[in-house]
Amino acid sequence: MDRHLPFEALHNFRDLGGYPADDGRRVRPGRLFRSDSLGKLTPETEDWSRFLSLGIRTVVDLRHPWEIETRGRVPAHPSFAYHNLSIEHRPYDQAALTPDIDPGPYLAERFMEVAQDGTRELRTALELIAESARSDAPLVFHCASGKDRTGQLAALVLSLLGVPDQVIIEDFSLTELATRSLLADWRTRNNGRTPTWPGFARAPESVMRLFLASLYARHGSTRAYVSQALGMDAEALSATLRTHLLEPAPTTWPAPAYRRATPGDAPALVRLRDTAALWQLARGITQWQPGEKDETHFRTRMREGEVWLAHTGDHLHGAWELWWDDPAAWGPRPPEAGYIHRLMTTPHTAPPGTGRTMLAQAESRIAATGRPYARLDCLASNPRLRAYYESAGYTVVGEQRAKDGGSGSPYAVTLLEKRLG
Repeated sequence: MDRHLPFEALHNFRDLGGYPADDGRRVRPGRLFRSDSLGKLTPETEDWSRFLSLGIRTVVDLRHPWEIETRGRVPAHPSFAYHNLSIEHRPYDQAALTPDIDPGPYLAERFMEVAQDGTRELRTALELIAESARSDAPLVFHCASGKDRTGQLAALVLSLLGVPDQVIIEDFSLTELATRSLLADWRTRNNGRTPTWPGFARAPESVMRLFLASLYARHGSTRAYVSQALGMDAEALSATLRTHLLEPAPTTWPAPAYRRATPGDAPALVRLRDTAALWQLARGITQWQPGEKDETHFRTRMREGEVWLAHTGDHLHGAWELWWDDPAAWGPRPPEAGYIHRLMTTPHTAPPGTGRTMLAQAESRIAATGRPYARLDCLASNPRLRAYYESAGYTVVGEQRAKDGGSGSPYAVTLLEKRLG
């Protein structure tokens, strides 16, 4: 469903595969991974077996040597080579920062320091990634939380692969899905204390957006930075990475399967919704925020209406809610419609057209109850989404200027309706 691979001790281990490149290809899955500290792995555990099963041949540890001495490194194994490349030369204690510090500009400045100070280590890391790509051998790079140093190297590699900036920003922000677990680990190590900085373990999209803007203002582009600051042949490096780490996007997909959600699906639905929210924020869309809907919300919707899941093979690719009334948006109405909410797909991994096929499936379910209308609403300030629904046969029938969605802040929505059958 998402990029985080399931580990017990690791919370931010992700596959960079599947991201789109600018030539229509995509990053090959199973070849390039990013992670939080692999020092948390222990031999002869399920985590260790899962890690070895990925076939990783190179581990790049971006932490300071003192971090490794204090917290440990990945256990040695003959199947992979280990490299410590400490790209950060001016250490700082994020947990001890004061609450008034804005994570966006502060961390973006730290990233620029790394870009300036860590040139030798960054060059070596990119050389190792290129070598692994040529050898068709999987590689993983990591720091402590798998967020900042790891995110910066990921940004350079993805940019050289031709992945758009908004996707690079999105990839950085996906650490938000692991923030709660990373914070819990920190508290465990620090006798239950809480960091003084609210931004600790957070990855707001503004950090990567500001860093990329600063990098481009100083150097012009990622390739220019690689050439000017790292002293590498950026064109040759990019060509190597693109040749070996990109593949054609799939042209055929298994037929989707649908089932009603059960209470046990609530955690997956929260994660899916938060992932979609991060996708939106990376593109400047502020309609959804991570953390707005919890497991209780989805269990309530299952009890009072229906929630449906869309699978392709073994992978969850989308979901939607189906309500049988919606007085907050539509007022009191006779039982003549089904109301579709939270149509969600997994970014980059769902088959093309998944949203439209789920919409049709929801309409079919409404029609099966004998109700002649499918209804939905979207933010009045989101004309792109309105156009999407209009292209699916929906007609604008009004506007609710002060919908109360339960957040305490009423907002305007456009009301759309489709006659079924």
